[in-house]
Amino acid sequence: MAEQLRLMAVHAHPDDESSKGAATMAKYVAEGTRVLVATCTGGERGSVLNPKMDRPEVLADITNIRRAEMDRAREILGVEQAWLGFVDSGLPEGDPLPPLPEGCFGLQDPETAAIPLIKLIREFRPHVMTTYDENGGYPHPDHIMCHKISVVAFEAAGDPEKYPELGEPWQPLKLYYNSGWTRARMLALHEGMLAAGLESPYTEWLEKSADREDRGDKITTRVEVGEYFEIRDEALRAHATQVDPDGFWFKIPLELQQKVWPTEDFELARSLVDSPVPESDLFAGVRESVESH
Repeated sequence: MAEQLRLMAVHAHPDDESSKGAATMAKYVAEGTRVLVATCTGGERGSVLNPKMDRPEVLADITNIRRAEMDRAREILGVEQAWLGFVDSGLPEGDPLPPLPEGCFGLQDPETAAIPLIKLIREFRPHVMTTYDENGGYPHPDHIMCHKISVVAFEAAGDPEKYPELGEPWQPLKLYYNSGWTRARMLALHEGMLAAGLESPYTEWLEKSADREDRGDKITTRVEVGEYFEIRDEALRAHATQVDPDGFWFKIPLELQQKVWPTEDFELARSLVDSPVPESDLFAGVRESVESH
């Protein structure tokens, strides 16, 4: 009996797991892999982005509502989920930017803030981890801190000298960064919409992002998950305070996405197994390693 494969996805807020790599998680769950989402914060300071949910009673109970939304998304994706217990930093806006709120996740010391994640890694024993790149995917303080603690934890979890009180050491074999908003993907979807005689939601985005740094050339791994896009979208809609079902996220017909860009893409950041790139599987090189033990 081969050991069951395990994947851990580390995310900053509830809803990030449904907008980044969700179809990939659903695919691996369907194939019998155990998948755990580690959510760094409760999303307490997130704005209500769905006009239908922008009501006083929702704002008054946002912490509990976002937890319930996460629970529903977890069920839809078929994953397990754990809270790391940090407080949302909010997204600072203005010029100059205001200071972050005292005690928030973005102000933590990464070495200390990684401790609950190291404990979780040692308990769950993932073979593969996913998180964000050093810019957080986009420069939200919680996404950047999520990257920092993921890297610290990936390195420390397998070290028997570090934090022996947190359980038996466990070394994940690969660490990936989610890669969603590349210019090539946006352009392909944009052109697909125009070719179908539809209005593209990306016109303005492509104009504004012409000078923005693009990490499309860093992608190492493309996982075919078109058939799971529907589950991804359902999980995303479960985060009703964050996602407008009539909004930007759902403007591109599923069939067009499945035809034009049927993969979710990742950057391989660390690997302790032999896995030549490009890859089409987050567990490339890991399956062989696990089966041989």
